[in-house]
Amino acid sequence: MEIFKKIGTWTLRILGALLFILLMAYGIIYYKTKQRLNKVYQVNIPNQQIPTDSASLASGKHILDTRGCVDCHGPDLGGKVFLDDPALGFIAGPNLTGGKGGLGRSLTAHDWIRGIKHGVDKAGKTLLIMPSHEFFHLTNKDLTYLVGYLQTLPPVDRELPKSTLGPMLRILYQVGKFPNLAPAELIKDHNAPVSFAQQTGVSKEKGKYLAVNCQGCHGDNFKGRDLGIPGIKPSVDITATGNPGKWTEAEFMTTLRTGRTPEGKQLNQKDMPWNVTAQFTDEELKSVYAYLLSFQ
Repeated sequence: MEIFKKIGTWTLRILGALLFILLMAYGIIYYKTKQRLNKVYQVNIPNQQIPTDSASLASGKHILDTRGCVDCHGPDLGGKVFLDDPALGFIAGPNLTGGKGGLGRSLTAHDWIRGIKHGVDKAGKTLLIMPSHEFFHLTNKDLTYLVGYLQTLPPVDRELPKSTLGPMLRILYQVGKFPNLAPAELIKDHNAPVSFAQQTGVSKEKGKYLAVNCQGCHGDNFKGRDLGIPGIKPSVDITATGNPGKWTEAEFMTTLRTGRTPEGKQLNQKDMPWNVTAQFTDEELKSVYAYLLSFQ
């Protein structure tokens, strides 16, 4: 019996030591992630004239529709819970309108630009999962169109709890498996000039401008990658070496508008938000197709 008591005692000690090590490791991760998320970014916001004419507002709505804003902020942009898991945390896309609980009633044009383009709040700290690394490249004209439209949103009364991070999400973020948690970190130089110019007609340059949004899931070279998100499949190659390289321009456009591929597969919107790409014009889709096929 004595030997079993000793085994039991040592087992408890070992388990206690392992628990202590795990708690210490998580304590370090918590501290480091808190430090990263509390970093203050210095960004220069130039004065911009926000247009209010009907044509500009229509352009702003088109930009919003083709950037997937409703996926996180809801169809009415009144906010939406898109993650509620004890291990990962609680993440809600905030209410963007001027209604009760909405940000729209307190944000100036500078605040909108700071959040959209740089992914930081009024204090200069990073927003959570706001894909500003995809919006940073927007030309000043498109950015003002978008802000102008956001300032006209009908008020929606919806108060949402504050987002909180669970232990697993902090771990994934700290080990580099979920960098999109803090988008401000993904922008190398917040004060770098935008290199894109306004393009008319079908062109690879226009396709490049539009396809920046695809890089968040498909990677910088559009060859696909592991997104590091539980329950979400790795993204696929959308270049000339992937399925799009086998499709005609018309088949590519149909796929991005209906979610149905030439092979007869129906794409899940959770994996591929074709409801967003369906909003692109013919000219825009043709430009994206031409640009993606330039990658061999």
